[in-house]
Amino acid sequence: MGCDGGTIPKRHELVKGPKKVEKVDKNAELAAKWKYCALSQEKLRRPIVACELGRLYNKDAVIEYLLDKSAERPNTEAVTHIRGTKDIKELNLTDNPEWEGERRNTKGDKYEDIHCGMFICPVVGLEMNGRHRFCYLQTCGCVFSDRALKEVKTEICHKCGDPFQDSDIIVLNGTKEEVEKLTQKMEEKRAKAKTKTKKSKKSKAAESVTTSSQPKDDKQVKVAQNGELHSSEESSQSDVAGPSSSSGSSKGSKLSLSSSSSSSSSAATKRSIQEMEEKSEAFKSIFTTHSSAKRTKEQISNWVTHTPYHF
Repeated sequence: MGCDGGTIPKRHELVKGPKKVEKVDKNAELAAKWKYCALSQEKLRRPIVACELGRLYNKDAVIEYLLDKSAERPNTEAVTHIRGTKDIKELNLTDNPEWEGERRNTKGDKYEDIHCGMFICPVVGLEMNGRHRFCYLQTCGCVFSDRALKEVKTEICHKCGDPFQDSDIIVLNGTKEEVEKLTQKMEEKRAKAKTKTKKSKKSKAAESVTTSSQPKDDKQVKVAQNGELHSSEESSQSDVAGPSSSSGSSKGSKLSLSSSSSSSSSAATKRSIQEMEEKSEAFKSIFTTHSSAKRTKEQISNWVTHTPYHF
């Protein structure tokens, strides 16, 4: 029925089987990770930055995202963990001398190596094309192959000489398991930073409270001391005066007490400049109480005139 022209249909043409799972081309996947920005999907160009999860971005694209997060972008999921420029690090990459860039073969008459990387490891010379595992250091941003870090074990960067620790090494474009470990590490680091900031804020608030309360306490103490002094003076005056029969005697006693107290206070406050140890001799010599201002008997004259003339 139907098959005009004598054609004989086969089973796979009549019966629909299960759909085949689409496989991703490995070469295209590697090129997308190592040659294109994870946010804008444009070709990577200097300056290139990396996040704490090991993804590669163009610095311009990340800054545009941070300036305007409300704009619609195709791959915003890859940048949700970036809060500011402190969460990214500019990479110190080593150029590959065999990479021609835009000057590569465009005619098609020569062999073109698709897996040729733009950058290489400065220690081993491996190309950063996705076939080899690469890492970068959070301290300085230098990029090395995992083989170089394992073979030459040091605590100093091979390229710039800055010290680093094992916790500063972050894998670039790692597997799902490695990305999960990096996310846990990032969350723990941010939680510690939050606790530190809270503690510092509390300590600063406590210091400000203590500094503001100190002058007030000093003033209250002074006021209290002055009040006690006044009360003690009044009580002493009343004890010295005692009961008097007449108002005149009480007034005279008060006057005498006030005069005696004023004289005692003046005597206590008055002090000779020559007895002050903190003053210098040059300062003390200005005054007549100094020993240099006193005259000897030979210098004192026996006669005094109102209009002395010396010829």
